[in-house]
Amino acid sequence: MNLLIIYLIALGLALDACFISITKGIVLKSTVKVAITIALLFGGFEATMSILGWILGIPFENIFSTLAPWIAFILISIIGIKMIYDSFSGHENDNTNFSLRETIILAFTISVDSLLVGLSLALLNNPILEPALIIGSTTFILSFIGFYIGKRLGYLFGKEIEILGGVILILIGISFLIR
Repeated sequence: MNLLIIYLIALGLALDACFISITKGIVLKSTVKVAITIALLFGGFEATMSILGWILGIPFENIFSTLAPWIAFILISIIGIKMIYDSFSGHENDNTNFSLRETIILAFTISVDSLLVGLSLALLNNPILEPALIIGSTTFILSFIGFYIGKRLGYLFGKEIEILGGVILILIGISFLIR
């Protein structure tokens, strides 16, 4: 497979992670450690899931293609709704602390597309190591940058932008259903 195509696929897969990283940057207390953790989880899951999709190959194609969009929609929408609810509840500290569990759920959810890409690569008899590394590293870089874009937006617009972050997550969830 052409290297340019692999980079374009990686960019497409990384955009969801980038947008979610922006929302996390908006609401979380800023530390380099948090930004790196989010980027590592998002990039790591994207790479791992593409490899897993490649390994699983043909036998599970129908299951993945049918259930994956619904699982992604439900999980990301729940987190978005929680963000919106928490912004109105007045529990300011609940949203500003990093949650590893929530970040792992988000990383898993957004990486479902990578599973399907890995499956596609297997069906086309393409190797997976180079594409997985490109997908993971692209997602890492865009997630890290996205977190700091979110920090900037949070400072510019204040606490109210948390509602926008929740809405963005819900829209990303819906996008999984209409792809």
